[in-house]
Formats: sequence, structure tokens, C-alpha cells
Amino acid sequence: MSSPTGPDNGLPVRMPRPRQPGRHRRPEPAVAPEGAPALVLAVPGAPTAATRGLAEEVVSIARSELPGLDARIGYLDGDDAEYPTLPAVLAHAAEQRTARHQQALAAGHDVPAPQGPVAVVVPLLAGPDNALMRQVRQAVMDSRVAAELTDVLGPHPLLAEALHVRLSEAGLARADRARLFTVATAADGIILATIGGEEAVQAAGITGMLLAARLAVPVMAAALDQDGAIAATAEQLRGSGSAHLALAPHLIGPEVPEGLLDAAAKDAGCAYAEALGAYPAIGKLALSQYMAALGITPPQAQGAPQSR
Repeated sequence: MSSPTGPDNGLPVRMPRPRQPGRHRRPEPAVAPEGAPALVLAVPGAPTAATRGLAEEVVSIARSELPGLDARIGYLDGDDAEYPTLPAVLAHAAEQRTARHQQALAAGHDVPAPQGPVAVVVPLLAGPDNALMRQVRQAVMDSRVAAELTDVLGPHPLLAEALHVRLSEAGLARADRARLFTVATAADGIILATIGGEEAVQAAGITGMLLAARLAVPVMAAALDQDGAIAATAEQLRGSGSAHLALAPHLIGPEVPEGLLDAAAKDAGCAYAEALGAYPAIGKLALSQYMAALGITPPQAQGAPQSR
């Protein structure tokens, strides 16, 4: 026997909550506009199963924040088989948009031809890297598709949060300053490692100031791709009184050559945290770049609860 709300199985039926009137009601969740361009995540580095898993988690976070979002992944060094290249992904998105328009016309709908970019390309990079950004731009040009390219994800306060969490996971920082519990291996000086030369170091330094405020320890940025920069920064921190150092990658992961972090940490004589990876802030920031490119108001002002 069934009821208007579903089968009568003896279980309580969850009814939709009535909308709360007045100024205290919850805001309506944002959804992707109909026909909105695809978000295409441009993934640097050698494609691997681990890289694919990371990228899929990032776009999954973005989709959860904006229901209806068409999110795809294109690899800068893909093979168009297991790992589709960025130009191939963009071309496929353009073909699908054209096909949808033709189907609508065939069904008798008088719809105008789609305008604007087919996709918004978001580089999976925490900070500026001119070499990788040139590669992304070239891939977009090679696709011959109208696509908009956003800036990288940082600097941003959410990256400072993610760095704090990665350090605490490695036992190199307190997870919560408010509780004042001790961590025997907590660092009293942080080297913020990045890739992309001086511009990347300056951008990481902005996030580093936010991280220093969270941890109440000195934080200095240095480039992994500059010989001796990490070791020199470690000596500078030790010279200013820091005895226990930690290396924190201002990097998502795929852009880092294998073994580079481990070698840099050994040169500096310190432990290191994992790269940012698919921390929820990365998906939120990728979506934020996409929405800013389209002039869409971000849900809840791009935010995520800040850990102390």
C-alpha cells in the first residue's frame, strides 16, 4: 500500500521543510546557469593514476558547491586516450554545445546560436608559473575553441588554511591553537616551497604571512626550482633563532617533479608536509575562479570554515 508521499513501508517519511520567512531564512543554493560554459581543469605534470584521482576529487568538490556544473579534466601532457589532452577536452565541449543547439532546432525550438566561451579553463596551480601558464595558453590556442583562461588559485587565505592542515597532519604544527596542546615535533620555522621562480616566491610569501599569523612562527617562501634556495632559506631561519624547521609545499602536487620535495627537505635538514592535494579549499578556489570569470556570485562568499 502506498501513500501520496511514497510506499508505506513503516518508516517515517522525510517531508520538505517549509521555507523560513523573513530575513533569517537560508539563502537559496546557487546552481549553474543553463547552458553555462564547462569548467575545464588544466592539470600539469606527467599524468598518473594518482594525478587523475586528485583532479577528479577537485572537480567533484566544485560540482558539490555548484549543482549542475559541467566540470571536466584536461591534461597538459596527456595522451588523448587514458588521459585526454586539454585541446581535445575543449574541442569535445564545443562539439557537444553545437550538437545540443542543432537538436533544439530539429525539435522545433527557435533558439539563438550559443554565444560566449565554450569553457572556462582553470589551471590546477596554487601560484604563478610562467612556463606552465604558457603551456596552458598554447593548449587553449591549439584547440581553436573560444575558451576563457583564469588566473591561478593563489594567493588566498584558504591556501593558508590548507597548509596549516597539511602541517598538522604531518605532526609539524598544532591543529588548533585555541586548545594549546603541545606537539613534540612542531616546527618553530616554516619554509614555504614553491615552483615558478621569483614571482611564485612573492605570491607564496603573501599566503605565508597568513600562515605565520595562524601558527605564530616565522614563515619564509623559497623556490624549489632555484638551486640552493631551500637550503639558504633554512640557514636564514636558523640564524634568526628557529631550531626545528619544516618544509610546507605551496603546491598542489601534479606540478612537482617526483623526488624534488624529498631532496629539498634533505638539503634543508628538515621534515616536510605533503602537498596540498585535493584539500577541499582547492576545489572551492577552482570554482571561485570559474564563477568570477562568468560574473556569478560565489556561494557563501567562496568560504569554508576556517580552522584555528
